[in-house]
Amino acid sequence: MGRGESMPLPDSSVDAVLASSSWHWMDPVPTLHEVARILVPGGILGALWSGPDPEGPFLAQAQSLLAGQSGGGADSEVAALVMSDARRPASSLEVPPDVPFHQPEHETFTWDVALNADDLIGLLGTFSWIITMSDETRQRVIAEARRLLQEVLSVEGDVTVDVAFRAEAWRCRRFD
Repeated sequence: MGRGESMPLPDSSVDAVLASSSWHWMDPVPTLHEVARILVPGGILGALWSGPDPEGPFLAQAQSLLAGQSGGGADSEVAALVMSDARRPASSLEVPPDVPFHQPEHETFTWDVALNADDLIGLLGTFSWIITMSDETRQRVIAEARRLLQEVLSVEGDVTVDVAFRAEAWRCRRFD
């Protein structure tokens, strides 16, 4: 078993290394050096982040409605946590000049998915900034998110909302 910073593979042994919504868990510079070590010359590193589009209509509406909930108390804490970008990982692949990679190419893909309340709560539970919360805080945030979906956004049971998703895809080649 390995980590991005230390992979149990021989030098120049793979054509591609792919990281899907995981790059933010790694220390980027040591990981870039390790990926360069195991890639063949000209090999490809791909990093992808995908999830709800923070600029999509549903999230914009939810943020607007949650902003009205920030009058104090538990609602205020949950709204601040859900709306804050402070704990969200960056979705970019930065390549400093001291690593043996060309600068990355970037593409963005978008699509819509109809989600009900259970789907939205399940999605919320996959975000690293939720996963890394204490159990007590995570349970409180999820319970409050479910309540807000029902009471503020009228999303409960089989009611679905279209949620815009976005994938940020980055690709760079190891120097030959």
